[in-house]
Amino acid sequence: MLEHLYFPHDISTFGPQIDRLFLLIFWLVLVVWSAVMITMVVFMIRYRARPGRKAEYIEGNSRLEIIWTTATAAILIVLAFMSRSTWADIKEHGPPGDVFYAVTGKQFNWEFTYPGPDGKLGTKDDIIVENELHVPVNKVVRIDLTSKDVIHSFYLPNMRLRQDAVPGRIIHVWFEATETGQYEIPCSQLCGFGHSGMKGNLTVQSQEDFDKWLKDLYANPPAPPSATEGASPK
Repeated sequence: MLEHLYFPHDISTFGPQIDRLFLLIFWLVLVVWSAVMITMVVFMIRYRARPGRKAEYIEGNSRLEIIWTTATAAILIVLAFMSRSTWADIKEHGPPGDVFYAVTGKQFNWEFTYPGPDGKLGTKDDIIVENELHVPVNKVVRIDLTSKDVIHSFYLPNMRLRQDAVPGRIIHVWFEATETGQYEIPCSQLCGFGHSGMKGNLTVQSQEDFDKWLKDLYANPPAPPSATEGASPK
């Protein structure tokens, strides 16, 4: 139900792990916040100033302080271990890739580099496409992410994937889409005056449609992007 309220529709294999962790933290915070607010209201009413009643000094309760400090520390430690496990599954122990791309952020477009007919990145037949990423459904997509100028943030809300693109570094990310469709790829890091218009498109296709699209791309490759393309605000 909460997904329909404020979560983008999840189409990622690791999305449920992230959503469960988010919701756990959300409900914990909501319960603690509610308890604190209710207690404050009760105390404000019970210990309010009254005619003829003198203020009195109340010493702290060491036992109570130890209990709530220990409980808070235990909750944070459990959340840390759960977060570490999810982080490791996504960032460190991802599955082998089925398709591979290079993604470069620049002011203010995404450059997606597809392997050419030889199927290898980093060769002369690579093809660069502006703002259009096509991937097959139910396949592990591996991406080498970098930036040409400033820090950008490669954000796939429906994949529960966000990763900064840093100049001079190549960062490896992956995802696996479980549904076909079209989705946005915004930059979620303020990167200059054209930041708001820096948005790519993710198209998840069946293997047959993806193969057909790739064949058409090889037959009619776009012109290489110019050095100044994308430099104007959108």
